[in-house]
Amino acid sequence: MGNLLLLAIIGGFFYWIFKSYATYSTEYTKQAFKNMSITKESLGKSELGLFVALVAKVAKADGKVDALEAQLVGIMFDDISAVFPEPVKTKNILKEIFSEEKDTFSNFEDIAHTLGQAIKRDKSKQQQFMSFLIQLAFVDGEVSPNEEEVLQTIAEAFEFDPNHYHAIFEQFEKMIKNIHPKANISDAYKLLEVKESDDINHIKKAYRKLIHKYHPDIIKSQGKDEAYMQKATQMTQEINQAYEMIKNSRK
Repeated sequence: MGNLLLLAIIGGFFYWIFKSYATYSTEYTKQAFKNMSITKESLGKSELGLFVALVAKVAKADGKVDALEAQLVGIMFDDISAVFPEPVKTKNILKEIFSEEKDTFSNFEDIAHTLGQAIKRDKSKQQQFMSFLIQLAFVDGEVSPNEEEVLQTIAEAFEFDPNHYHAIFEQFEKMIKNIHPKANISDAYKLLEVKESDDINHIKKAYRKLIHKYHPDIIKSQGKDEAYMQKATQMTQEINQAYEMIKNSRK
């Protein structure tokens, strides 16, 4: 029964993250899973755990986990764990999986193939996974050769349509090219809706609030169209650039 409940929660997560969190996060749903026992082993072997492992590989593929990558992954963990019966415990387990997997690449292809086999009949889930991973690679403004190689390996393991993969990749490339960095520090403060006299902790809170607001997957989960998704991705990039400009100006 525990495994069936875990699969139900994972299925609910995928539906929520790309469709409607409100539908899944009902009190009825939370009550249904309140007695479920969550373990690192059960999560690690699940589709969700395997996906988090691949997220870790993509995030670290260029040698480091960028600040915005870490921010988006953290938001993802917050959102996922919120629908589990033990949110704090679940989030900590997901963070453990991510932390362990980001520094280990010897098992990368095995994980990709295992998850690929698990979802090979679900084209929608394949697309959801690949879109998120490609988005994650682009979030710091560019995709390194190592990141692209990791993404292509995952796409092949998923038996993902190469034409579809390149279409998604090119879509994000176009978005990145349309992003224009703020010309001066005043514009950066305006974008983050803060004042130059504010301390860095206040500015950081404002930054995190805006990132959460424009996080593309959260926007998509609220039923927004593709044009809004593109705008949200662009805003995420511009907010990050503004925050970096402010931080650098205070060193």
